[in-house]
Amino acid sequence: RISGQRYARVQVDNIGEGTYGEVFKAVCSSTGQHVALKRIKLENEDEGVPSTTIREIGVLKRLRNPHVVALLDLFCGERQLHLVFEFVDHDLKKFMKKHAPLSPDLIRSMTYQMVLGTEYCHARGVLHRDLKPQNLLVTSDGILKLADFGLARAFQLPMPPYTHEVVTVWYRCPEILLGQREYSCPVDMWSVGCIMAELALGSACFPGD
Repeated sequence: RISGQRYARVQVDNIGEGTYGEVFKAVCSSTGQHVALKRIKLENEDEGVPSTTIREIGVLKRLRNPHVVALLDLFCGERQLHLVFEFVDHDLKKFMKKHAPLSPDLIRSMTYQMVLGTEYCHARGVLHRDLKPQNLLVTSDGILKLADFGLARAFQLPMPPYTHEVVTVWYRCPEILLGQREYSCPVDMWSVGCIMAELALGSACFPGD
């Protein structure tokens, strides 16, 4: 069990791993619900919680939608912070590989749900800024959910300048590639278009470094 908490790890292998920690599958002892636990390592006390994690928590607490992954809980341990998310079976990258080639109906369904989730975020003043197949989750029922809001930003008008070091290069729009720091919702829609093309083609539309 995770020390002092009500979540027990149910598999040895991690679901994912990133710069600040790892994600693994667990079960809630009080409900029996499977969850995804994102464990953030707090190795440097002077730096505290990573800014991307603070941003992700702040953004997700204002979003409640079937097409956005739900943040269920969070708790601190010794030099660790845990975020508890609803558990979703696959990311879109693995889903595409498993079901390739995708049927036209499935491509339309995934694209439509991706647009619904993105539109919901924009309507509530949130830019995702890192949409890519690995950050989109697909449930066993075929429901697509936006995830990984570490680079997301809440915005309001007028839009302030932002960093251009966002969005994985393959899904990054031309203005950000050229160093533009003033941008808004269209940067996410460019990524949506790239992912839609990848669903249809079976490979990334603009691969490269």
